[in-house]
Amino acid sequence: MAIEQRLRELDARHRDLDLVIENEAKRPAVDNARLSAMKRQKLKIKEEIEDIRQRLSHHH
Repeated sequence: MAIEQRLRELDARHRDLDLVIENEAKRPAVDNARLSAMKRQKLKIKEEIEDIRQRLSHHH
């Protein structure tokens, strides 16, 4: 099912962003604008994951 693959893909991107954000935050010359942009992107991905999970649970 394509939607489950999308969910796995989003999960992976969410985890990747998490690591990038963590590493970026540890840098001495932290780029706050970049950090904020990544956090917003991560939030969007999380919301999409939640939407898909909701849809999947309604189908079963």
